[in-house]
Amino acid sequence: LTVVFTGEGAPAGNYGYTSSGYSVYEEENDRLTESLRTKVSAIKSLSIEIGTEVKNQNKMLSEMENDFDSTGGLLGATMGRLRTLSRGSQTKLLFYMMLFSLFVFFVIYWIIKLR
Repeated sequence: LTVVFTGEGAPAGNYGYTSSGYSVYEEENDRLTESLRTKVSAIKSLSIEIGTEVKNQNKMLSEMENDFDSTGGLLGATMGRLRTLSRGSQTKLLFYMMLFSLFVFFVIYWIIKLR
């Protein structure tokens, strides 16, 4: 192994850098690269988890929309039946209220007459 020295005292293969200073910068770059790799990996896993959560939430919203639609249909049908019931039976209801009022009137009249 032959090492050629330049006039500055550093080996010619290191392009003028001293071996100790070059390795410090390289180690710092390696450390920062590894730190960046760790952060990128964490962001990747977080984005995958967010995507999974979004899919689950969309599925749940779709199910809720279907439930609300079916409940709305059921409520609409019930309201239609109530409207039909209230239109057709108003005369019956009025007749029953009149009979009840007459019954109460006669009961009160009878109680007063017995005193």
